Amino acid sequence: MDFGTLAFFAGILTLAAISPGPAVVAIVARTLARGRGGAPAFIAALALGDILWLAAACLGLAALAAALGSLFFIVRLAGAAYLLYLAYRLWTAAPKPPDLAVAAPSERSNLGLFGAGLAVSMGNPKTMAFYLALLPTLVDLERLSVLGFVEMSGIIAVVITLVFAAYVMVAERARGFVASTRAMRWLNRTCGVAMAGAAITVATK
Repeated sequence: MDFGTLAFFAGILTLAAISPGPAVVAIVARTLARGRGGAPAFIAALALGDILWLAAACLGLAALAAALGSLFFIVRLAGAAYLLYLAYRLWTAAPKPPDLAVAAPSERSNLGLFGAGLAVSMGNPKTMAFYLALLPTLVDLERLSVLGFVEMSGIIAVVITLVFAAYVMVAERARGFVASTRAMRWLNRTCGVAMAGAAITVATK
């Protein structure tokens, strides 16, 4: 693909990724409460979900996606359920100042966060609409080569990683200002409520 088309796609994707949504709320809330540990797994899952939607758009699977609406509903519910679980964990967590909190998640936690990220991405109506409805109006998918698909997939991986890594860095810095146990308890519960809100958004949209 020519540079202009790829740059245009990267710009539109960046704007879409930056716009607040369930994934942004979830990763910011978790980072504020628990630190950046586990964020790479969540971000990798979001990028994979976008690439899968790109593949669906390229293969003309919009009709199939509509036919399997109930399946995507189940995926959304699974993602929402895990986000609610994280919200509960945040609400009930013992308050620890940032320097004492555990930053490195377990392998099980990483797998859970990866699954949640993939479910959020695959079940997010905004992501679905971007790739299945909007993308064909931006790029001629009928003429898209394998190389073009690889190039667009690379752009997705880079853009999603950079945008969400920036959110994580900002949230991590904000977290550093919290020093007292009382403030940490307030932050945990606030982030738990935000996470629950993200879960409800994923489940109902």
